[in-house]
Amino acid sequence: MGQINVEINSQRYNLACRDGEEERLRELADYVSDKSKSLVQSLGNVGENRLLLMSALMIVDELFEARESMEAL
Repeated sequence: MGQINVEINSQRYNLACRDGEEERLRELADYVSDKSKSLVQSLGNVGENRLLLMSALMIVDELFEARESMEAL
């Protein structure tokens, strides 16, 4: 089983994944980190839980928009 360490909003997280999926998981964590940084820049520090929730909602919104675009095609 693979493991990586990531940092989001100055918090370190140890994450487990299947062997060979480390790079993909790091890529995904970097994306979440970028969203979090963007929110901190615009809203200030809103607390870790709220920040991660807001980041997740932004990412899910992107996913839903992409799905809707694909369905429209």
